[in-house]
Amino acid sequence: MPTPPAFSNAQKAKSDFGARLGEIRKASGLTGRALAASCGWHESKVSRIENGKTSPSVDDIRAWAAECGATDQIPDLVASLEAIEGMFVEWRRMERTGLRRAQQAVLPLWERTKRFRTYSPWLIPGAVQTESYTRAVLRGTSARRGLPDDVEAAVAVRKDRLRLLRDGTRTFAVLIEEAVLRNVIGDSDVMAGQLGHLLTVGELPSVSLGILPMGADRTAMPPVEDFWIFDDAQVNVELISGYLTITQPGEVATYADAFARLAEIAVVGAPARRLIAGAIEALE
Repeated sequence: MPTPPAFSNAQKAKSDFGARLGEIRKASGLTGRALAASCGWHESKVSRIENGKTSPSVDDIRAWAAECGATDQIPDLVASLEAIEGMFVEWRRMERTGLRRAQQAVLPLWERTKRFRTYSPWLIPGAVQTESYTRAVLRGTSARRGLPDDVEAAVAVRKDRLRLLRDGTRTFAVLIEEAVLRNVIGDSDVMAGQLGHLLTVGELPSVSLGILPMGADRTAMPPVEDFWIFDDAQVNVELISGYLTITQPGEVATYADAFARLAEIAVVGAPARRLIAGAIEALE
């Protein structure tokens, strides 16, 4: 899977921030070794931070600025650090107390969004999942990552969020690779129920469902990473290692263009229902 541009940008922002801290240190006349000694750090920590290999904490920023005589820059430095950290969050950090908190964290975003667009090459997207499918997905996630077992609480949060699908004020455009229909999650009964739910939810006026068929010419737009577009304001991308948040307008537009290109390949209506029905038959 190609690395999303936003991930590269997050890494660059981290490196640029380190370079900024390096400029503050140099302006103070301190060497990296002297700064580390003054702060009580290992002597290599300053170099790792300045080269973008280690992320400083807020306490690190305060100590750095104080030792360099730049306390007036602390508020701006802390704000910059928080913005960078929000661009890419590792799953282990987001889910360190379990899955429920991670599910709750996105609720404000869902509640303020009116137009949802989502593409998935891996799983049925959360907006159109059954409770049993969600439970299986989250239980598998919890087991793989060794998380505290709060799956049922997380399922309840996700279920409550899905009320937005039917409130009549939002639209959901969902694109799924056909292979997703054949990936059994849970067991055959769970998967059959999920596929049947797709047939039902695809008839809702708020939902448009497209399936990208296997064997289609993908020259114009190959499969890409799993992503959500919230209005035209934000994109979230799910990677194996973490969660990207994209708000830069040009990058949001890039994902919107990718979604439009994927939608041109997808089948909808009766052809999509036939693909889903075929996946159900394959389970029997």
